Amino acid sequence: MLNRVVVAPSGFKESLSAPAAADAIAAGVRRVLPDAEIDRVPLVDGGEGTAAALARATGGRLVALAATGPVGEPVGTHFALLGGQDTAVVEMAAAAGLSLVPRTRRDPGATTTYGVGELIRAALDHGVRRILVGCGDSGTSDGGAGALQALGARLLDADGVELPFGGRELSRLARVDAAGLDPRLGKVELVVACNPYNVLCGERGVVARVFGPQKGATPRQVEELSAGLENWARVLTRDLAVTGVDLRLGRGTGASGGLGAGLASLGAALLPRFPVLLDHLGLDERLARADLVVTAEGALDRQTPRGKVPAEVARRAKLSGRPVLALAGTLGEGAGEVPGVDACHGILPGPMELAEALVRGAELLTDATERALRMIILGARLPSTQG
Repeated sequence: MLNRVVVAPSGFKESLSAPAAADAIAAGVRRVLPDAEIDRVPLVDGGEGTAAALARATGGRLVALAATGPVGEPVGTHFALLGGQDTAVVEMAAAAGLSLVPRTRRDPGATTTYGVGELIRAALDHGVRRILVGCGDSGTSDGGAGALQALGARLLDADGVELPFGGRELSRLARVDAAGLDPRLGKVELVVACNPYNVLCGERGVVARVFGPQKGATPRQVEELSAGLENWARVLTRDLAVTGVDLRLGRGTGASGGLGAGLASLGAALLPRFPVLLDHLGLDERLARADLVVTAEGALDRQTPRGKVPAEVARRAKLSGRPVLALAGTLGEGAGEVPGVDACHGILPGPMELAEALVRGAELLTDATERALRMIILGARLPSTQG
């Protein structure tokens, strides 16, 4: 009997927030199991919705303000002050997310994290002692250069001229002048919640070669970004006397277009995102009481075990022996091999244009939930053929 269902999805990029995805799944569950107790746990991975989710979970509040967006124009944004804690949460996507980059202006060589630095500075103005920066859903590939500029660093070329915004400019970087960095940074604990599998440079570097094309980079731009980020890591390490972390290859340095590396150069701790973020939500206790766990994300494939929400939910659910159903916009290679996922189901009923699927995300997710649950219940009722 499925009396209690925990719905623990991530968001669907450019379609559904995590709370909207949870609501859509819950509607599908209700069609099949009208009397079931449904526990919605919309999950955050550091990307969109992180600040609001943690503020809500801790009884905190959002602080609204304006900041520089990823294309250099002002945007309305926010950060969170957590309840009962001296902690601020800066969600990088709220100032430099892909959703803030118009499709006609998607040039990862030009976008900036300057607004993220402005949010950190605003959090410092509130006198917090700990700043948690959530990485995810970024629209930038500047290695965190813009954030450092907003915090007072000067990025200079060989002639002593300050560089403009954008990752493509980093190949011209000759010196970082840190004399103007906000001195309050040395008095707070700066923590970056990130995917530890993402590194800045090298063969496994994700900023230019993996995510650059997703943000609009051409093959030529990918090479430009790669060269610039290599130079960025080298100059930062030298001029900020970075020790204890390899800015090129260290775990998490490639998070959010390399923001991880930029903040690590200021002494930030780069920590795996799920232990940092999900413990605020009481996830393990809620999973342990479930008869079925439903998780979801935009894509389920061989990358899912490398720090994606469905894999983390499945891992935790299996600690309590709970069955897991994963729903996804697309099922790619390896979708059926995610550890801990007992069944997976795509939400598209047939071939469909991406633009239409994004607009109809909630409807498709609700319908897919209903179909998947009816199949599960039917399978449970069919007599076994094994003798």
